[in-house]
Amino acid sequence: MGPAGPEYAVPFVVGSTGSAWHIGVPGDARIVRGVPVKPLVKAAAILFVAALGMGGLVSCSSTATSSGHARRRPVYGGTLRVISNAGPGSLDPVPTYNYAGYELERGYARQLVTYPTTSPATAPGGAWARATTLVPDIAAQVPTAANGGVTGNGLVYTYHLRSGVEWNSSPPRQVTAADFIREFQAFCNPGQFPVGNSAYFTSAIAGFAGYCAAESRHFTAKGAPPVTAAAVAAWQNSHQISGLSAPSALTLRVTLTQPAGDFNNIMALPFVSARPAEYDAYLPGSAGLNQHVLSDGPYQVASYTPGKQIVLSRNPVWRQSTDPVRHQYVTKVVVTLGTSSDQTVLADLQAGGQDLFLADLGIPSQAIAGLQAAHDQRLRIWPSSNLSPYIILNLRSPNAGGAMGKLAVRQAIEYGVDKAAIVKVSGGPAVAKITTGAIPPGSAGYQPSTRYATPGSQGSPAKCKALLASAGYSRGLTLGYLYPNDSGDTTIFQSIQGSLSACGITLKGMPEPSGGAYFTDLGNTPQTGKPGTWDMATGSWFPDWFGNNGRTLIQPLFGSACTLGTVNAGCYHSAAVGTLIGQALKTGSAPAAAALWRQAGARAMNDAAIVPLISGQITQYASSRVHSATAGTANFSTLLQGWDFTNIWLNPPTP
Repeated sequence: MGPAGPEYAVPFVVGSTGSAWHIGVPGDARIVRGVPVKPLVKAAAILFVAALGMGGLVSCSSTATSSGHARRRPVYGGTLRVISNAGPGSLDPVPTYNYAGYELERGYARQLVTYPTTSPATAPGGAWARATTLVPDIAAQVPTAANGGVTGNGLVYTYHLRSGVEWNSSPPRQVTAADFIREFQAFCNPGQFPVGNSAYFTSAIAGFAGYCAAESRHFTAKGAPPVTAAAVAAWQNSHQISGLSAPSALTLRVTLTQPAGDFNNIMALPFVSARPAEYDAYLPGSAGLNQHVLSDGPYQVASYTPGKQIVLSRNPVWRQSTDPVRHQYVTKVVVTLGTSSDQTVLADLQAGGQDLFLADLGIPSQAIAGLQAAHDQRLRIWPSSNLSPYIILNLRSPNAGGAMGKLAVRQAIEYGVDKAAIVKVSGGPAVAKITTGAIPPGSAGYQPSTRYATPGSQGSPAKCKALLASAGYSRGLTLGYLYPNDSGDTTIFQSIQGSLSACGITLKGMPEPSGGAYFTDLGNTPQTGKPGTWDMATGSWFPDWFGNNGRTLIQPLFGSACTLGTVNAGCYHSAAVGTLIGQALKTGSAPAAAALWRQAGARAMNDAAIVPLISGQITQYASSRVHSATAGTANFSTLLQGWDFTNIWLNPPTP
């Protein structure tokens, strides 16, 4: 995703710095660690690595249990040294829509409900299910119908906050339900940094869309006041979102527009952090706020020097008894900004000068095989569930007689692409898993598919040619292919170009810089229906959560919206798929919703809406002194798509 407007969600795209991005606001991006990836501003060939066996463990303190297994004993103290490129951009949870930011927020910004840090080996699987199952955070329990937290026929969610969770303000004070309402009220602020993805909330919470529209009208009307922190805070504090209320200081009640079985997942997004009253003095995401961040977690922001360093230290008012998911093992975290070379990252980690890297960096893909051959236990490759990359098909393009609007042509492409070759150029089967359907393994509704299957996943030129002939292109056709012009994406394009040429499809490359221009053109729907536009393009998409996640996978990719900046960049439309999406969104049962998502995904693939290629895995590398309870090295959080430093310790705990 490139620099899209705040109201837009743009798909991840493969790039070249070893990290994947998902941008929701200008200059921001969600970054996924890979070998190599770069989605939206989160760009390089996304070469993710497939799951490794856990192998032996790096030595650390342990004690024998009655079952004979080793139990690692935490060590307290030390400075965790982290290397980063640009860092999260903002320390404010409202606009932060990138994994680099999520990794740091884990220490100072808590949510009502969240996910545990469990390091699964595969997706799906038992450990994957546990890692993607919500647990209480500031809320004392995850609301369900069984415990009385979900009432009103699934329309009312009640969250009871824990007593004793405090801000590190002066003096410290209790985090309240009003602090969460304040966060929601800041989502649609008229400044430069609204929430990364407002649609999750405006479509689900009663009165939210109206509140955002009213705020926009107020600050854009003739004679409107200037957008200042004071003006914005005054408007927000004098207006209410009807679906949000605080019956008591420690009770938050949320009323929905319709039942939503995934609403607790929405509430677990890092956007939904408590917001202290002190933030009214700053515009969301502003430089001023970055210098005055408060904390309700185990760590606090000690200093932030943009472009140079972020330092987190222990929060003295945090208490373990009020936090069931985080710890305070290390004394301090020092993030050094300004490194862009993946080679430098690996060298620094191996030498012990740094301990970990933020998600805006990675390790060189060409180093993976050597690290595996050496059985280097500091390397871990964790499962994910994504379409990264996949091929977007522009159904509105008038090129070649409107070829992309013809089902037989799209199906010819499905059969013609050599997916095994994509795996090879992406680093091999240890780096990428072939994806055959619209829903990758580990996401709601996944089911192995044989649709468009070919021997060895190497493509079928014969089927491709036959389908082209049936569509009136017996002599072949020429199509334009848009892709980021970094080395990784270029290699992937060339592989696709080569396999399709075997059946008579000539791809004319349309390379663009990996930054904003690429993503602007990808989602520029006013232009994608005009002659000379692109016909096919490289895309990449990571769901915002796993488990019951059709809302963040099927809906954005195949919903009928074809507006500027849409994730559905090919402008696919199906009334039947739209009906299934609508039914799934209001289904309270996760299994029932999964069945509907499965049907929607199958229909989209019958229509050849996209060409899925691979699902990438997440690679990590850490220094030898990094340990965690679930691995001999750094842990893995499905929420963060990376490590959780609040569950990491150092041995030795060097200052």
